[in-house]
This record gives sequence, structure tokens and C-alpha cells, in this order.
Amino acid sequence: MTSFLQRGAAAVQTQNMPEALVWFEKAVAENAKDAQAHACLGQTLCWLGRRDEGVRQLHKAGQILLKNVRKTRDISQALGLIEQLQFWNDYQGALELGRQAVQINNSDVRGFQLLALSYSRLNQKALALSAGKQALKLAPNNAMLTILVATLEMAEGLNQPAKLRLAKVLQHPLSIEEKFRTHKELARLLDKMGEYDLVFSHLTAAGELSGQLPELQKQDPMRVPNMIETNIKGFDQALLNRWPPASLNQDNQDNRAPIFLIGFMRSGTTLTQEVLGGHPDIFVADETDLIYSVSQELERMVPYAKSQPERLRTLDLVGVKHLRQFYWDRANKLSGDKLSHQRFLDKTTMNTLDLGLINCLFPDAKVIFVIRDPRDVCLSCFMQTMTPAPSTVQLLTWEGTAHFYAQVMKWWQHIKAFMPAPYLEFCYEDAVTDFETTFKTVFEFLELDWDPSVIDFHRRAIGKQINSPSFSQVSQPLYTSSVARWQPYEKEFEAVAEQLQPYIDAFGYGNRTL
Repeated sequence: MTSFLQRGAAAVQTQNMPEALVWFEKAVAENAKDAQAHACLGQTLCWLGRRDEGVRQLHKAGQILLKNVRKTRDISQALGLIEQLQFWNDYQGALELGRQAVQINNSDVRGFQLLALSYSRLNQKALALSAGKQALKLAPNNAMLTILVATLEMAEGLNQPAKLRLAKVLQHPLSIEEKFRTHKELARLLDKMGEYDLVFSHLTAAGELSGQLPELQKQDPMRVPNMIETNIKGFDQALLNRWPPASLNQDNQDNRAPIFLIGFMRSGTTLTQEVLGGHPDIFVADETDLIYSVSQELERMVPYAKSQPERLRTLDLVGVKHLRQFYWDRANKLSGDKLSHQRFLDKTTMNTLDLGLINCLFPDAKVIFVIRDPRDVCLSCFMQTMTPAPSTVQLLTWEGTAHFYAQVMKWWQHIKAFMPAPYLEFCYEDAVTDFETTFKTVFEFLELDWDPSVIDFHRRAIGKQINSPSFSQVSQPLYTSSVARWQPYEKEFEAVAEQLQPYIDAFGYGNRTL
């Protein structure tokens, strides 16, 4: 490791990314053929929000590594870079690197496993299954690979072979994670096959195992519920209307107002994103950390306050303008020059939790809130395997899922009553059953003309990276099988009726005709 790389690594250890960037740039300038230097520079750029520049450096590192290992066939470092590209949601880049890697060494299990994941996230289902089967052929007793192949078979509609694989997995000694994943995938599969009586037994078994998973034990289960309660108490009409739009759009500030697409997980925000993203005047930022980064900057500016409402109350107009510009600076790094002629749509579903911050900084924004039958939302969330996070850790038990949904909707009902940003609620079911009428209303709200090309959203989704568990569904034409999915499980809802009924009634699903 060169001196520059050592100094850069030391800066990373102290979380001083700007300093690390300086040293890694020097390392690349010193030796443009050093794969490690490009990889370190790429990671640092990504962490600093310069994702496009960062992934280009990771690509360079990968190409250098592959060129150097053709004789040794040791592709392990290249596979590490593929994992980094996948982490930064560059599945197309990961795919290109992965194809080359397995050509160099076609006996590396991990190479085919990562290749299968890249194909899957790009909705190339047949190729994903082929790569998954190749990985399993190389390691036939690997339980996680067997589970992976079963999920890929499910995606291709090969339900019976998938069921046999998963049932066979459960007959062998398994780790906690393997058991958890097998029960979750079996539940999803049995639901698809209409064997409803068996679904909740597997979901319950997965929920009981989840508390033993190390990655979930790291999460604080009270962090988000406590934040919601604090926000309900702290965000009032006076705070939310403290800075009117006219006071913020001065001094050469960026006057563009973002569009925020929010709701609850599994409510239909990904479908909505893909439709709106088909309009030539909209640029979609899919599941970004923009608002989270702004909240971190606010905490840096006001470290002594205990809550977000308290921090916002201490800010003056200069501070608020700084946070707005901070948001746009990061947004511009994501979108390049596209924002010069397109509206910026920030689709990060659980930005719902940060609506207080959003309204204080962007009272000129527009908010689209997607609603779906609470019973279908909770069922889909409980059935889905999600990346561990402070929000998703709430969804591991049936009662916990319903309670968290009710908490978030309580927050939405509280803040929408007096938030300054104009908002539109619309129902997922309306989008599915009356697509054109529903989305014409959405585009009218955004003051954009209707563009018939948005109807082909599912064709554009094929081969596209979508940062949501719904990535595979939106590559299909509209279907109504996702409406009223809860009905075969009506008995299970008796245990959570007290939590959900107020919102079933409030959103009009109690007497809704399907």
C-alpha cells in the first residue's frame, strides 16, 4: 500500500471523507494502473454523494483487476468490487463486470451467485435463474443458494419446483438465517399457489426466528416509533409555517420545488414512480438518502438539541436556506444536467417520517401520498423480506407490522392537517382499475400535460435498476390480483383489527366496492 493510500485509509478511519478524497486522488494520479487506488477513490466519492463519479472509478478498478488476473484466475477482488457496485445500486455495472469475471473463472460459486443477483435486479429473470442454477451446481449442498434458486424459479412462475426445493431445505440442519429465509419464501410461494391455510404458520415461524438474526439485533426497535411520537408533539402549525415560500426563494437560491412521492412501504409508490418517470418533464430519484443527509446536516448544525423539531426552531432564515441548497447540491450530483429542464421527483417512500423537515424546508414542494388498503399493505409488508433498517425491523411480527402502520398513519393524519406544501392523496386501487383517469389527476396536480407514453411504464422497467422490493412487479402490465389480497386471511386480521380499522374507515376501504 502506497503512502497516499495509507493516509487515505487513516482519514476514512476517522470518517474524514473529504481528506480521504484528497489522498486517494493523489494515489490515482501517482499510479493510474493501481486498482486499489481507483477502488478507494470510487468508494469515497460515493460516500460523498458523487455516485456517478464513484461508480466510474469502481468500474476502472474492476477492469484493471480482471486484466491482471487472467492467468491466475483469482477473481475474488473483482467479486468484492461487484458487491460494492451492487451496494451503490449500479447493477448494470455489476452485471458487466460479473459476466467477465465468470468467463475468467467459471468454477467460482460466488461469481455466479452475484451474477444471478444482478440479472434479477435488472428484471432479466431467465438469465438470473440460469446463473443461479450454475452456482447451485457448483455447490449443491448450499442452503442459501437453494433458496436463491427457488426464489428465481418463483419469479419465472415455476412454483412447484420451487416448493419442492424449499420443502427439501427445511429437512436439513440450517442456520437461523437459512431457516428464516426459507420460511419467508415458502410463505410467499404458498400465497402465490393459493394454499392460504399454510402461509401464516411460515410467516409466524420466520417472525420468531428474526429476533436471533445478528443484523436485526443491531437495530434499535424503538428509534422510529419514538421519533414519530416526538414529531407529533413537536411539529405544529407555527413551526411548519414559519418560513413561507416567498422568504426562501431569494438571494439566487435554487427556486425549483421538488416533488416528494411518499406513503407506506408496499403501498404502490414504485408503480407511481415508474409511471411518473415516463413523462419527459420528470426526473426520478429512486430511494435516495437526500432527506436523510439533510437531517444529518441539521444535526451537525444544531448538535445540542434533542429532536428535529427543536433543531428547526433554533434555525434562522440563513440556516434554512443552507439546508435547501445542501439538498439541491446533492440532488444535482445525482442527476447531472438533467435538472436544467426536468422536474425533480424524490421518491423515497419512508420520507413520510420526515414530512416535518420537508415542509419546513420546502413549503413550495408538492407531495404525492399513495394510499392502499391497510390490510393489503400490512399483509404484503409482513410477507416481504426487507433489508434491515430502523423502519423494516418493525415488520417482523404480525402485530408489530399493524402497530407500525397505524403509527405512521397517525403521523400522516396529524401533519397533513396544517402542512403548507400542497398534497394529493390517491389510491393504488384506482391506479390499477382506472389507470388513465387516476394518473391524469396526478399530472394535473403537478401542472404537467398528460403524455400517453407513460402507459408503457412496464416495458421501460425491463432491464432497469429499481431500488425497491417491487422491482419485479413493475416490469409487468397492470394486474388486479394485488387488490384485496387480504381476503383469504380475514381471520388473521381479527388480532390487529383495533390497530387497522380506524384507517380502513378513514381511507374509505370499509365499504369500498372492488
